[in-house]
Amino acid sequence: MNEDDQHDLFSAASDMQLAKLLLADLHDGLTERIARYRYLNDISASLGEGGTIVFGGTAAYASLNEARSSFVHGNFVASILLCQALAENILAGYLHVRMEELPPKVSFNETLKRCQAQGILSQEDADNLKKLAGLRNPLSHFRNIDDPDNLMRRSMTAGTAADDLLSTDAHFAIATAIRLLASSHFRVGA
Repeated sequence: MNEDDQHDLFSAASDMQLAKLLLADLHDGLTERIARYRYLNDISASLGEGGTIVFGGTAAYASLNEARSSFVHGNFVASILLCQALAENILAGYLHVRMEELPPKVSFNETLKRCQAQGILSQEDADNLKKLAGLRNPLSHFRNIDDPDNLMRRSMTAGTAADDLLSTDAHFAIATAIRLLASSHFRVGA
């Protein structure tokens, strides 16, 4: 068996066939991708010319970049999960930089309480971040169909396709993350 045979063991498709599939995938939904990119660009204008400081290290920075990309490409579950991870890491990272003594594995609720107590978050900000965590949890942790937060249950209750709910949730998630980054605590410059 030569090296080319070994390579083909795992894929019956040639590179050209895969390239055609990729191009077809990129073409399908292009209008929606452009609309999401435009939305992301519009809401990101609130970050200002100086941009933002991303506290929380590599995990926060990667979450931001991947959340943006996932949102544009319509990977809505990933967008929601990443936006919540971004918020959690940025806020705890900010507290840490301010020399706040944090437990080794600080909970998100504890982080939110501390940020509110220090005036970093308003009540509305905290409520939106709790809602974001509420959207993430049933995607990360199994929920029986009888649970009102189960995606299929929400879809049936709302009479809306699950994909449409996920799109709405992802729009909320990315907007919440960008509003957080645009706040005076993270924004660079005026």
